[in-house]
Amino acid sequence: MSYRLPPLLALRAFEASTRHLSFTKAGEELHLTQGAISRQIRLLESFLGQKLFVRLTRKIEMTPAGLEYFRSIQQALDIISAATRRTIRDTHRVVTLDVLPTLATCWLMPRLAQFTESHRDIEVRLISSIDPVNLHGEKVDVAIRVGKVPGQRYDRRAPRIDLDMTENWKKVYVEPLFADILVPVVSRHLLDAVGPINQPSDLLQYRLINTASRRHAWPDWLALHGLRVPDDDTPLDFGHFFITLQAVRDGKGVALVPKVVLENYEWRDELVVPLPVEVPSAGAYHLLTREGAQEDEAIRQLCDWLIDEASRLGDALNQTTAVAADVPA
Repeated sequence: MSYRLPPLLALRAFEASTRHLSFTKAGEELHLTQGAISRQIRLLESFLGQKLFVRLTRKIEMTPAGLEYFRSIQQALDIISAATRRTIRDTHRVVTLDVLPTLATCWLMPRLAQFTESHRDIEVRLISSIDPVNLHGEKVDVAIRVGKVPGQRYDRRAPRIDLDMTENWKKVYVEPLFADILVPVVSRHLLDAVGPINQPSDLLQYRLINTASRRHAWPDWLALHGLRVPDDDTPLDFGHFFITLQAVRDGKGVALVPKVVLENYEWRDELVVPLPVEVPSAGAYHLLTREGAQEDEAIRQLCDWLIDEASRLGDALNQTTAVAADVPA
């Protein structure tokens, strides 16, 4: 059978441009210039004899023909990609894992050598970010993020998580790893200097330390206990939990941190959780992959190992069961 097929690069440029509705972002994903993407789109339009995009001053929009073509070729590219992954039998596989920075530092990195030692044919390429992960490009195979899963219900009073796990939930598989339980933490020497903490209101004797990704944590956590951040409070703000924890170690104040991070913190013995209060956030830590990605043996082995390691933390981290994102197609 003879196939009449357009150039593959033009198809990839078209598919990425449609997902992003931007030639520039498509170029960043495919490591091409905006001009090169534009040329590939014109080549494809010439091949098809159809306009696929309407070029406006600062944006592009799909034509009806472009939208219909996208729906068809995306399905075909998914099938080709899956078939390729199943067919490749390289002895060396690279799997890219994108993890939140503090979780990578405190939990994953001390354990990762165990995986690489027992899976010498799999290279785990680790990157870290708090940004929404893009699992539909070619840069990330597996991600760990914290936040809400569409279609699940959460306690409206629970501390909010100011992070989006991904901007595109279509064909993303989600599996929970840890509950996000926030606990107050203070250094031993500061606790001795300022005084005991026997109830939530005693925390207000201390300077509050915020983390940028949880700007609502203190107001929400205190509200659950009938309290509020004092009007004259001037909290310290830090970008990541590992910087926040260092500030706590230095005696700068009291912070709310996820229990999973604290339990694995290198200098845990220097810190105190003064109250036996565990407040789950409106969200949790999850493992994210493309739908069907675990048909790739290397990805499946890494995911299985991550889930096993997460389970070792036990019931204290309030694990839940696997879910698939409930998102309309």
